[in-house]
Amino acid sequence: MNATSSKSNGVASLLCTTLGHRYTVTRRVTNHINEYRCKRCGCEMTDNLSGYLERLDAKSRKINEALAQLFEKKAKRMATQ
Repeated sequence: MNATSSKSNGVASLLCTTLGHRYTVTRRVTNHINEYRCKRCGCEMTDNLSGYLERLDAKSRKINEALAQLFEKKAKRMATQ
């Protein structure tokens, strides 16, 4: 990473700390669970089972992938009935 990108990332994280994050949906896992990314700093979040946002780490990513697969299988099964 060069000096300009790390400097701009620091400014972005400062903006997010001051003004709040600007999340956009990057992936719909199910009807109720999404993955989000901040437009400014690139911070990734996901919905948890309680409906709150939590940081998207490797464990959450695996859980979301498994949920997405189950959701797709269920949707296909419901479509054939």
